[in-house]
Amino acid sequence: MADAPDQHQRTEEPTPKRLEDARKKGDAPKSQEIVATAMIGAAGLALFMLAGPAAKSLTATGAAFLDHPHEFAVDGATLQRVFLIVAMKIGAALAGLAALFVGVALLSNAAQARPVLAADKVKPQWKRLSPVEGAKRLFGPTALVNFAKGVGKIFLVGAVLIFALWPDRDRLAGLPYADVRAILKLASAETAKLVLYAVVAMTAIAALDYAWARREWKKRLMMTKDEVRREMKESEGDPQIRGRQRQQREARARRRMMAAVKDATVLIMNPTHYAVALKYDAADRAAPHCLAKGLDDTALRLRARAEECGVPVVENPPLARALYAAVEIDEEIPVEHYEAVAKVIGFVMGKAKPRPS
Repeated sequence: MADAPDQHQRTEEPTPKRLEDARKKGDAPKSQEIVATAMIGAAGLALFMLAGPAAKSLTATGAAFLDHPHEFAVDGATLQRVFLIVAMKIGAALAGLAALFVGVALLSNAAQARPVLAADKVKPQWKRLSPVEGAKRLFGPTALVNFAKGVGKIFLVGAVLIFALWPDRDRLAGLPYADVRAILKLASAETAKLVLYAVVAMTAIAALDYAWARREWKKRLMMTKDEVRREMKESEGDPQIRGRQRQQREARARRRMMAAVKDATVLIMNPTHYAVALKYDAADRAAPHCLAKGLDDTALRLRARAEECGVPVVENPPLARALYAAVEIDEEIPVEHYEAVAKVIGFVMGKAKPRPS
């Protein structure tokens, strides 16, 4: 059995088909930094929405306990009831946050690559249990790059957070001597600032990480020249590929045709259904030749293009239909239409005005 091609033999960029096939197998570029950034942003949003009410509630409760401790019984039944109420409120809040985080994680993963049910990803692969493969994953180039990215991320985010807190260092140093309300107010403001700065830093990191992941993904899917040739040969028999290629060829032909109208001598039309653009230059060809032709919508676009370029438009339904059926693009008109076309061109040249440049 032939060995798989070495990486140095893979010199060709992956084709769109190869990239699409990889995605269908669940192999797509992903960055966990995007997920982490989205979750930090979600936490910040939840904090922004809930911090105010939570701080007020906590302040009122804490102040009541601290200002009037003698009014609260400390027997077991009372403490158990208070603990149960607090635990239920905290549990409900945490359940909502957990649901938010799960939803954000799923959406941020789906935004990077559409979800696919890939059997290759769930079926057992014995090479994953190989000690050699495990060592490669732990100590290979990818692991070293991930380690370097992790260290860099820690330093960058740490520097950004220090930058955010540094202007308020004196106020933070005085927190041990502040009352409960001042502590909660300052803590809320500083936490919101930290989350904002962290999201900005993590967004930059996530963008770089996704660009790196996509580069490595495409590099891993590089192809040999033989693989590219084989794929092209296989694609030639695919009806969908052929249809797409035909559509692309037709689109290119339409663009060239529209561009050529500006050089036409006249556009002969059946008002809305047929249009044939002819050019006559005695120094170039013996007879007029067709630059463009079209039916229905294409005919109307040709007319609009001709009017835009200052090309004369002549309505002659029988001649337009006859020329459309008899001549192809870049062909000279048949002899039997010489007389009719000569009359049209003579009429146009007799009324000719300078075209806009």
